[in-house]
Amino acid sequence: MSPSSTSLTHGTRRTAMPGVGRALVAVYAILALAATGRSFVQIASKFSEAPLAYVLSALSAVVYIVATIALVKRSPVWHRVAWATITFELIGVLVIGTLSLVEPAWFPHDTVWSVFGRGYLFIPLVLPVLGMIWLRSRPCEEDAR
Repeated sequence: MSPSSTSLTHGTRRTAMPGVGRALVAVYAILALAATGRSFVQIASKFSEAPLAYVLSALSAVVYIVATIALVKRSPVWHRVAWATITFELIGVLVIGTLSLVEPAWFPHDTVWSVFGRGYLFIPLVLPVLGMIWLRSRPCEEDAR
C-alpha cells in the first residue's frame, strides 16, 4: 500500500479518506452549519410564523450533522448510521420538496428542503445521491476484510 492510502494511528492501520470523500464531507459540514444557523435564527426570532417549516429546518440540520460525523468515522456502526441518515435525507428532500410545491400553504416560509433545496442551489437534492454512491463504492472496514 502506498503511504498516501494508509496512515498509522496509535499502532493501528487506518484507511485515509480520498479527495472525493473529503469534498463530500466538506459539503455536508457546510450544509450542516448553514442549516443549523438558519434554523436557530428562525426558531429564535419568528417561530410562530411558520413552526412546521422551522422545525423541519432544525431536523435537516441534525441530519446533516449526524451524516457528516458518520461519513468521517470508519466503522461498521457509523457506516450504517451514514446510510440511514443519508437515506432519511433523500426521503426528506423528496417528500418536503414535493409537499412544498403541492401544498405551499403548509410552508409559508422555506425550509432547507423546500422545493427540493432550491434555496441552497438544489444541493440538498443532489448531495444524498452522491453520498449513497460514495458509500456504495467504499464498503465499511469490516466488510473489506
